[in-house]
Amino acid sequence: MSASPPLVAGIGFRRGTASAEIVALVRRALAETGLAESRLRALATAEDRAAEPALRAAAEVFALAPTPVSPRELAAAGARVLTRSARIEALRGVGSLAEAAALAAAGPGARLVLPRIASAGATCALAAPPDSP
Repeated sequence: MSASPPLVAGIGFRRGTASAEIVALVRRALAETGLAESRLRALATAEDRAAEPALRAAAEVFALAPTPVSPRELAAAGARVLTRSARIEALRGVGSLAEAAALAAAGPGARLVLPRIASAGATCALAAPPDSP
């Protein structure tokens, strides 16, 4: 593990989304921010989706385990999301699952480094602790 400040990728995905699509989206998010893959410390998602094979396989590519985020933690972080999906708001009570999961897993006071980006079947947002560059 490097000494670089940690980074959390929050992931939302539809059932049937391939792990390769999730991996490609995370890598695109890192490329868009110019941040190194070595900073990635977690792939976070709703706890009811964290054991899905596609997410587990994607996390393994980054030598990580999926980080489950409880509905309570998602709700607490939900007020700080920047983007809104009416569908996800109806299903999860937050505007962006990816953003809320990233913020919750990055810890108290975390900030979004990259708001939600999307592929056909997944979304990804990046968050870091408040004192990270």
